[in-house]
Amino acid sequence: MSGFKGLAVPGPTNMPFEVRQAMDVALEDHRAPDFPEFTLPLFADLKKAFKLENGHVFVYPASGTGGWEATVANLLAPGDKVLASVFGQFSYLWVDMCQRFGLDVDAIDCEWGTGVPVELYEQKLAADKEHKIKAVLVTHNETATGVTSDVKAVREVLDSLGHPAMLFVDGVSSICSLPFDQEAWGVDVAVSGSQKGLMLPTGLGIVGVSQKALDNRPKQGFPKCFFDFDDMLKTNKDGFFPYTPATTLLRGLRASLDMLFDEGLENVWARHHRLAEGCRRAVDAWGLSLCAKEPKWNSDTVSAIVVPEGHDANDVIKAAYHKYDLSLGAGLSKVAGKVFRIGHLGYMNELMVMQALSGAELAMRDAGIPFESGAGVGAAVDYYASTEQSAALAAQ
Repeated sequence: MSGFKGLAVPGPTNMPFEVRQAMDVALEDHRAPDFPEFTLPLFADLKKAFKLENGHVFVYPASGTGGWEATVANLLAPGDKVLASVFGQFSYLWVDMCQRFGLDVDAIDCEWGTGVPVELYEQKLAADKEHKIKAVLVTHNETATGVTSDVKAVREVLDSLGHPAMLFVDGVSSICSLPFDQEAWGVDVAVSGSQKGLMLPTGLGIVGVSQKALDNRPKQGFPKCFFDFDDMLKTNKDGFFPYTPATTLLRGLRASLDMLFDEGLENVWARHHRLAEGCRRAVDAWGLSLCAKEPKWNSDTVSAIVVPEGHDANDVIKAAYHKYDLSLGAGLSKVAGKVFRIGHLGYMNELMVMQALSGAELAMRDAGIPFESGAGVGAAVDYYASTEQSAALAAQ
C-alpha cells in the first residue's frame, strides 16, 4: 500500500526526524577521552526531565522492565514487604516481578478502569505500625486501560502518617508526557523507557533515583551485576559506563531532550492534555465510552475505547492495520477484545490525532460498529478549532 503507515499505539511512539538524524552517525568509541563532554551534560539534563534535583538518573541498555528490575535488585532485600495495586496489565507485571524476587507483596486487586486506591493505601500504611512495608508501588499511567493515578496523593499519605516506606513510580508512559515532578512529589524511584514520551526507539531503561534511596540501600540485598547501581555510579561520575552503552540511542536521547526543552515541559504536558481531550470528545460523539471509569482517571497519553457488547475490538484493530495501514493498540489480558487503544503521546499533533480518529472510523465501519460517520472526527475538529482560537485570544 502506498503512503505512510499510521502509528497510533501507546508505544513505541512516532520518532521525530531530528531524533532519527541524530542517530544516523558513525559508531563511536565509548571510552574516548572526550566522551564525557557528551555524557555528563546528558546526565544532568535527564535529571531536569524528571525534575530531580538530587540523586541520579541511570540509563541502561534495556526497557522499562529492566528499570523495574534494577530498582528491586538495588533497593530491596529478600523477604521485604511492598504495597502495590493491580488495575491493568502493567501494574500486574510489576507485582509479578516482585513476587518472582521473593518479596512479600500486598497487592490490592482493583477494578480495571480505576487507578491506585489512595484510601486503601492509607488504611494499610496506617495499620503498619511496625513499618514492615519498605516500598509503595504506583503505576502512574496504566497504559493497558488508559488510566492515570495521583502520585502526589500517595506521597502526601506517606508524609501524613510519618511512614518511612519508599515511593516507587512506574512512569514509563507518563514521564515527559504528563505532569511529573520527582523532587517535589517525593518520589524515590521513577522508571521510564525511551520509546514513549522520549520519542526514541525501544532500548533504554531510564531510572531516576532519589539521594535518600541511594543512601539507604540494604546492606544484604539481592545479587546483581548488570544492574548494580554502585558500578554505574562509579563510572557515571566521570561520564562513562561499566559496560558498552547504547551510544547511538544516547545521541537520539540528546536530540529528544533538546526538543522537549525547546518546547518547555509544561507546554509539552499542556499539548498532551489538549490532544487527549480531542480524542475523548470523539469517543463521546461515537456513542462509545472509555475504559477509564471516571473522568478523574482519564489518561492524557492513551485512550482505551470500549467497543459495544457483541463486537470484538480485534476486528477494528485488524481492519485498521490490514486495510488502512494504521496501527491501533490492542486490549491486553482482561480487556482483550473489549477495547482498542489510541496512543496520543510523544511526537504528536492535531493532524496525527485526526489521522488516528479517521482510521478508527473506517475500521469501526468495517467491523460493523454503529456510529454516525464523521461524528468523532467532527467533534475533535470543533474542539481543536475552538481551543486554538481561545489560546489566540488569550495571547492578545
